[in-house]
Amino acid sequence: MAKANPQEKPTLHSRNYHHLSYDLEALAKSFPGLAVHIFTNSFGNQTIDFADPNAVKALNKALLIHFYQVDFWDIPEGFLIPPIPGRADYIHYLADLLASKNQGKVPKGTKVQALDIGTGANLIYPLIGNSVYSWSFVAAEIEEPALKNAQEILAKNPAFNKKINLRKQENETKIFQGIIQHDEYFDLTLCNPPFHSSAQEAKQGSQRKAKNLNLKSNELNFGGQSHELWCKGGELEFVGQMIQESAHFKNQCFWFTSLISKEANLKPLTNRLKQVAVSEYEIIEMAQGNKKSRFLAWTYLNSKQQENWSKFRWK
Repeated sequence: MAKANPQEKPTLHSRNYHHLSYDLEALAKSFPGLAVHIFTNSFGNQTIDFADPNAVKALNKALLIHFYQVDFWDIPEGFLIPPIPGRADYIHYLADLLASKNQGKVPKGTKVQALDIGTGANLIYPLIGNSVYSWSFVAAEIEEPALKNAQEILAKNPAFNKKINLRKQENETKIFQGIIQHDEYFDLTLCNPPFHSSAQEAKQGSQRKAKNLNLKSNELNFGGQSHELWCKGGELEFVGQMIQESAHFKNQCFWFTSLISKEANLKPLTNRLKQVAVSEYEIIEMAQGNKKSRFLAWTYLNSKQQENWSKFRWK
């Protein structure tokens, strides 16, 4: 049967490398370990079993080598396996956010400093952001095993090692405090917060997704440790605390941002933004296939401060 032409994914960001269906043959050349997971489906197309965490991990390794020059990437069993196209979309839309305050031009280079809250064992946002835009990153994480794995990724990728700085959050009740230093400035922060409010809610969410994907197991291929999936009060409380803490660093960061999984959380969160008197906020909509997502961005800088920031940091 003739091989089908790659199908475009029209909803991804225009600069996203993953608009077309995966060229698995080319990816397997970049990472030969992917080859054992490739098979031909009933439509005559090459694919992998996306319910198999080993296959998804191999695909990620291939994508990171092929598109982002990440020579080594791995995560321990049970940790979150991030979908690369969606993670890349967040980075590209963040670049647009910076460009909107820089005469439409995306600021590039290590002079742009980003802070990733909860980078996890996978370190995916800093790797993509540095590869595509050469941004510098501080990657904050609370869990020692996740930090240890992220450090191994950096140690085996010397090209990224000096551009990504890992920091441990020692206080589990804080987000920015203890991470942002008094003499430090960030052009943006980013975060993929824990969505659920309890372990039981996270388990039920996994079961629903498994059912929707017609999986035999309740275990999703993307995995996830407890701190990656849930926290007391869930996404609403976590991002709410992030907003409160951001007010203490209002002059040290241009854009604070966080992904928002539940659309219903937007209204109470924007109300909190008004309470802390932000200068401006935006809700940026994204979509990957049938899945819709968004992130919330806010700044305390007024127009003149924004102009000066762009002039002195990005030119």
